[in-house]
Amino acid sequence: SAGADRAGSGTDRSEGIIFKESSLELYWKDLLSSCLAETAWPKRMNIFTLRIAPEMGQDQTKQQIEKGLKLYQSNQTDKALHVWTKVLEKTSDPGGKFRVLGCLITAHSEMGKYKDMLKYALEQIDTAREMEDPDYLTEGYLNLARSNEKLCDFQKTVSYCQTCLNMQGTTVSLQLNGQVCLSMGNAYLGLSVFQKALESYEKALRYAHNNDDKMLECRVCCSLGNIYVQLKDYEKALFFPCKAAELVNDYGKSWSLKYRAMSQFHMSVAYRKLERLPDAMGCCEESMKIALQHGDRPLQALCLLNFADIHRCRHDVNKAFPRYESALGIMTEIGNRLGQAHVYLGVAKCWLLQKEYDKALESLERAQELADGMGNKLCSLKVHSLREGIYRNNKQQEELREQVVKFLQCVEELELYCGMCGESIGDRDQKLQALPCSHIFHLKCLQTNGTKGCPKCFKSSIKPGFV
Repeated sequence: SAGADRAGSGTDRSEGIIFKESSLELYWKDLLSSCLAETAWPKRMNIFTLRIAPEMGQDQTKQQIEKGLKLYQSNQTDKALHVWTKVLEKTSDPGGKFRVLGCLITAHSEMGKYKDMLKYALEQIDTAREMEDPDYLTEGYLNLARSNEKLCDFQKTVSYCQTCLNMQGTTVSLQLNGQVCLSMGNAYLGLSVFQKALESYEKALRYAHNNDDKMLECRVCCSLGNIYVQLKDYEKALFFPCKAAELVNDYGKSWSLKYRAMSQFHMSVAYRKLERLPDAMGCCEESMKIALQHGDRPLQALCLLNFADIHRCRHDVNKAFPRYESALGIMTEIGNRLGQAHVYLGVAKCWLLQKEYDKALESLERAQELADGMGNKLCSLKVHSLREGIYRNNKQQEELREQVVKFLQCVEELELYCGMCGESIGDRDQKLQALPCSHIFHLKCLQTNGTKGCPKCFKSSIKPGFV
């Protein structure tokens, strides 16, 4: 969480940014100077009572937070949580309370305890309101947005991110804007609103470059890999996580290993889509190893899902099914509904390989329920496509017509077509190009057209975008 980043001094164990000298460190330096000045007047004991004593309590809070961070960074998570929980119970300092809540948010996020993460984020917002500090409020709303993103409540995520962006004017708020844009992009991707997702990622990358924030750039590259997997431009889907892996190798000696694990996982998914299955398996195994070492349950579930998909691509359903089952168990436990939907889609495809159409339809029904609950239209489109194939094979004409209509409706809502040639996007592996306005076209169409403006919105496309 952003709160934990401000509590730490150099290593990122969360999804935040590194400050060259954090606001917390500056605060304590000022506080120490103030204490020394006051104690130079021994006769003014009331100063000690009214000011120094509370500051000593704040100093103890800071020491306990740092003690928990050291334990957490050495993978002693339970001990760290115990320290932070005790601090939360005892401290009367709102600033210290806010920071320890940030640490608890980070820890519960990485453990996949998203409901607890949301609980602490709500408590952090209440603390920020008590302090009436816009910097703390921005951080609090960002953590609230992330909590809802993890629980796949994407509309709430977008709303809280917009609240953050509207709270302009402070230094910390401006430093956090890149993270806000990333979270908003992930939420739009969860809603299958691809243009707005790309627009948000573009903004996040610009903040990362302007602030020289390599960690944020690494995370955005992984998300861009994910969006191009869904749009089926597998060359870009591999390029961006490879770029993330380069950033980890060049700058990530002091970073958490989660960044390496994250980039390896997204590379694995792209390799699988490119049918380079040995490469996919190797990257996924490395990612899984790190996830197991650090107790990262959400990443473990994603790796299990990808392992299952790799085995399915090899037509080895006997190995695929138990991995889908394990992935589903973790994702259900932590509340990752989007992951659950992907599991059911994979299971349905396995049943189709075995020509077990009734069982495939049962899995697709569960995937559809989850997709409807989240508002993920791409998942719904995939369900309608697979159902269409089943009904066509079984010569169920009435059901077939219904699925064709629903499928075309999803395509229209998703705007998955090129604005130049009118042909579909995302139905097969094709090279795509997003213009700076974030409208997406076939690369070949832009090359043959030679236009200097977007064919959809007519904005200039001379200025290159990052994505």
